[in-house]
Amino acid sequence: MSALVEVKDLGKVFDVSAPWLNRIIERKPRQFVHAVDGVSFAIERGRTLALVGESGCGKSTVARLLVGLYGVSAGSVRFDGQDTATVLKTADALKLRRRMQMIFQDPYASLNPRWRVRDIVAEPLREHGLLTDEQAIDARVGDLLQQVGLARADAVKFPHQFSGGQRQRISIARALATQPEFLVCDEPTSALDVSVQAQVLNIMKDLQRQQGLTYLFISHNLAVVRHVADEVGVMYLGRLVELAPKQQLFARPRHPYTRMLLDAIPDIHMSGRARTPVQGEVPNPLDPPSGCAFHPRCPHANARCSAERPLLVQRDGAQVACHAVEEGRI
Repeated sequence: MSALVEVKDLGKVFDVSAPWLNRIIERKPRQFVHAVDGVSFAIERGRTLALVGESGCGKSTVARLLVGLYGVSAGSVRFDGQDTATVLKTADALKLRRRMQMIFQDPYASLNPRWRVRDIVAEPLREHGLLTDEQAIDARVGDLLQQVGLARADAVKFPHQFSGGQRQRISIARALATQPEFLVCDEPTSALDVSVQAQVLNIMKDLQRQQGLTYLFISHNLAVVRHVADEVGVMYLGRLVELAPKQQLFARPRHPYTRMLLDAIPDIHMSGRARTPVQGEVPNPLDPPSGCAFHPRCPHANARCSAERPLLVQRDGAQVACHAVEEGRI
């Protein structure tokens, strides 16, 4: 299988400095946040990669970099062998955007409340010039709504007439309008009830099977990840610390941070196994720790961890960035 999406040493730096005059008066230097720092992965066609981690670890920034909503500061994103940053500056930008779409986290904010569902779902069709005949657009919108479990008659309604789960289905229908190959899903179920989450996730899995879609799935809910992903990448403070097939990651987590995340899941079976609670707070991204970013919270950290940044290396079918794993201490 060939990789549809290849990300190499991806980086994004945001300038979060105070205004110029404040910096002069208060004698403050400019400040930068490395939101994404040297992330690399590949997603094969028809597969799902999930990125997990605590809030503020850079997951959503990666999602926006992949679809071109943010410009890349370092590294590259290749889609079907083409460098996206280069293509998005040419006349072929619309063709590329048609092949990749995004589903946003909040269905209450991502739909225009003044538009009817018909216009919301039809917008990509009009924007990309895929259909111009109004009857053909109506028929296509009806087909898309049925694909996501809604009725054709729902096309004349407004977003406020739907529940959160139904609104997210409208967002999925809009994303599918251009018949994309790659969908970036930025926590698409986190604003929904658990029972509704399951319905939306099942719809997404069915669509993937029927249309051969490739997903990047952003989430902090490991139960959701276990349901949808083929591969899982664990992010911490803008860096990937572990990348492994789903079964392997859940059965045998290698990185101490991954172990802590899995230990934080309630143990409903009361198996009595030893659990390491998540300790400490996420460091300030303006002033990240030296060496391994996780070392202030890691029970296995030593002097090397605080001085030297670990690289993501292949180990027993998984990629792990950890000195303790490399040295055989865990």
